[in-house]
Amino acid sequence: MCYTQSRFKALLSACVLSLIATAGWSQSLTWLGTLGGRYSAASDVSADGAVVVGRAYNAAGQGRAFRWTASGGMQDLGTLGGGSSEALGVSADGSVVVGSALNAEGRWRAFRWTASGGMRDLGTLGGSESGALGVSADGAVVVGRAANAAGQTRAFRWTASGVRQDLGTLPGGNESLARGVSADGSVVVGVALNGAGQWRAFRWTASGGMQDLGTLGGASSRANGVSADGAVVVGRAANAAGQTRAFRWTASGGMQDLGTLGGGYSQAWGVSADGSVVVGDARNAEGRWHAFRWTASGGMEDLNTTYASLLTNGSRLREARAISPDGRYIVGWGYNAASGLSEEAFLLDTGPRCTAHNGDVDGNGCVDDADLLAVLFAFGSTGSTLGREDTNCDGTVDDADLLQVLFNFGSGC
Repeated sequence: MCYTQSRFKALLSACVLSLIATAGWSQSLTWLGTLGGRYSAASDVSADGAVVVGRAYNAAGQGRAFRWTASGGMQDLGTLGGGSSEALGVSADGSVVVGSALNAEGRWRAFRWTASGGMRDLGTLGGSESGALGVSADGAVVVGRAANAAGQTRAFRWTASGVRQDLGTLPGGNESLARGVSADGSVVVGVALNGAGQWRAFRWTASGGMQDLGTLGGASSRANGVSADGAVVVGRAANAAGQTRAFRWTASGGMQDLGTLGGGYSQAWGVSADGSVVVGDARNAEGRWHAFRWTASGGMEDLNTTYASLLTNGSRLREARAISPDGRYIVGWGYNAASGLSEEAFLLDTGPRCTAHNGDVDGNGCVDDADLLAVLFAFGSTGSTLGREDTNCDGTVDDADLLQVLFNFGSGC
């Protein structure tokens, strides 16, 4: 189909302001502040991006677990009687928070927090300390580390029904800790010692026990996150040159090196529900820590470059710690030039992920010139993080998407 030059100019002049407004609405960066102190860091985010959890310092210099919402700001979740705490995981709906807190005896203990019940001590495996590092989508399964009666640290799996399970270790090893859990709580990932005294990434299931995921040619590895169905595991591993690299593991493909941003180090922390989007931190060519996002089609991208327009001059996103199930929201910490905080928690809204629709790209209920021009501007783009311009969600903005708009042109207007 052919459009005259005058027709295109008319479309451009009529729609450019609308497109700018849509882009500004769909992407945003929110710095979350602190609890009165100098530092904060976000560890996890709810499915809809409405709740963020992490650790922030108060005016007395104490690190406290926080739960943040746009309407309520940053809430101090308290402790178990001591002076410090940190939140490391949140359920999909944001109602359950897990982490670690000091008790009155000065011991770190795993906790599970709800608005109605407050902070609950989840106990240990017979020892004195524990910590929660991950939670299932419904908040019913918590995983982490706990000391046993012998003083050894072991990965544990706790359920709301009262079961507290020692997940064991790799053959010949004596210590382990769990860092992530699948949406339904059935698959647990983390790190454990093997018989050679090497720390290795593991994947645990009730039927298969603890599986060593190997390395990238070096001696050590660690799993930090897992997809919703437990099929994709991400973390860090040593390569043959002794460099630490972010990895993505699947049963069929094994451990894949995700590369770096020009430096020698990278680490993956979180992964989307379908396992297609990975986030973490990596050194760039100048040796600086930068937050990254990885996809199979786009490779490792520096979030500071992709979302430069959202950053105040001099600000830097240093670590991406978690990503929402749909891949839209990313949380972590960085340097906020506006506040002067060298470590401040952030929430990055990357915009709506792809949802198949009838050509209404901007979602205003009317398929019109603005939608047509949006597809034309994005024409030829590929990847798993495309927005609504990819009307059929096939990973490419092409003729099929343009025809979808044209066939429905005028609908709802």
